[in-house]
Amino acid sequence: MMKVQMQTINQKIAVEYLKFFYPPLRNEITQLSVQDNFAGVIQATINYLKDLLQESKINIIAHHIKLMDWIYRNGNSYVRTVIENLFVRSFESFKKHAKIQHWKLLYQYMPVSFQIIYNEQQKQDQMYFGK
Repeated sequence: MMKVQMQTINQKIAVEYLKFFYPPLRNEITQLSVQDNFAGVIQATINYLKDLLQESKINIIAHHIKLMDWIYRNGNSYVRTVIENLFVRSFESFKKHAKIQHWKLLYQYMPVSFQIIYNEQQKQDQMYFGK
């Protein structure tokens, strides 16, 4: 049996997946992608997840984080960089706005790749900004 090599996900392909993963954001994602604003698309998903956090929908958020990790793992360098610098960076805000037990659950559900990136970002912030 032949193993089919999956195509690396670029920003255009990532947008199509995100439209599928986030039906309530489909129009906003489409509008931002027409403007070639991939960072805006990622920010829209972050805002949506923050709304879910306010509603304490931790399992749904955890599911969406895993979907984003799938795009990250299969993404090209641009897609990976944007996800690291916006999506994973937003976890600090999630931590500040979540109940402690919700944050612990989210972190527990978080894919290891994102935990490593998040922890590295925290170390760098501590070093450079004393946060």
